[in-house]
Amino acid sequence: MSKKPSKGGAPALDMTPMVDLAFLLVTFFMLTASFRMAEPVVVDPPSSIGKVDLPDNHILVTIDDKGRAFFGISNSTAKMNALREMAAKYKVPFTEQQIIKFSGLPSFGVDIKDLPRYIDTKEDKRSSFQPQKGVPLDTITPNNQLKDWIAIGGRKAVEMYEVAKTKAAEAGGDFKAEKPRYAIKCAASTKYIYVKDVIKTFTDLKLYQFNLITQLEGGGTVVQPEK
Repeated sequence: MSKKPSKGGAPALDMTPMVDLAFLLVTFFMLTASFRMAEPVVVDPPSSIGKVDLPDNHILVTIDDKGRAFFGISNSTAKMNALREMAAKYKVPFTEQQIIKFSGLPSFGVDIKDLPRYIDTKEDKRSSFQPQKGVPLDTITPNNQLKDWIAIGGRKAVEMYEVAKTKAAEAGGDFKAEKPRYAIKCAASTKYIYVKDVIKTFTDLKLYQFNLITQLEGGGTVVQPEK
């Protein structure tokens, strides 16, 4: 049986739907993505060969080579709730707009009395904000704000974890998230006495399990060996 003669011309593929879909996806990700603000301090942690992943839900204390402590909570709602309680305890007023803006800060290293001004400072100016001496960490006098941030922030993070767990159970879903974990990150050049003061703050709160963030030997991956 003879083949039908071809009418000629190359087959055409209409790319319009694919291009439309690509633009829709790009628009979706642009509108839904949240941009992470820059860290107020960058430290180069010591190296190690151990590797334990830090969960997304964590409370982190960063110590630079000057001994300044920076505090951060990964859960934005827990962060806002912690700020409200700290504001009431230290009698420092915050507007609702400042509280919402605070939820986007990865960490901070200022006294709570300077925090409203720090929040209102433009992002590109925060690295030069003064005074930025770290969150007050005085193990002798009552002014150990870091201790209060860890205690209150940790409690609020656990509360949000329990809320999410309850909602997942009610919906019949599979809940795989981990409980909030505490971690310390410091520069390789940070003096041990500074790290010791932070560890003492944790142990004073009866928190004996936390991670020390290090850098994987032979590569740039940040890892968290279990403490």
